[in-house]
Amino acid sequence: DALTNWLNSLGNTSGLLFGLLIGIMMAADMGGPINKSTSTFSIGLMSAGVNAPIAACMAAGMTPPLGIALATLLFKHKFTKEERTSGQSCWILGASYITEGAIPFAVSDPIRVIPSLMTGSAVAAGISMAVGVTSMAPHGGIWVMLIPNVMNNLPMYV
Repeated sequence: DALTNWLNSLGNTSGLLFGLLIGIMMAADMGGPINKSTSTFSIGLMSAGVNAPIAACMAAGMTPPLGIALATLLFKHKFTKEERTSGQSCWILGASYITEGAIPFAVSDPIRVIPSLMTGSAVAAGISMAVGVTSMAPHGGIWVMLIPNVMNNLPMYV
């Protein structure tokens, strides 16, 4: 109960810091044990009525593939033809909250890609927590936004 009460009472600054941590952990290994532990913890909090962490978790999980997709579109000259093709599929994977779409890019250049994805995910999750976005759905990416009353504060989430 103490953890639930503390999480429910997070203000903007505390929420931002918790969101930053969620984001870093979600992008650290993109579908690996750290990512899955963070997601499982956030889903577990939903049973206690704490629904902001899962919204932050989804934002952070969508950021790596969407960031890669955007990079392959805006900076075509920095990617091979195969990478640009893979980048196109990252739009759907990211929108569906499938973080693993970014893995091939992280493997090809881990020193530059992983820290940048962790930074982007941290910012996305931090903003989500700071503005108090919540989700009643544990998965689904942007598609859950189409279901009425599943997410609150939708304009800030987008």
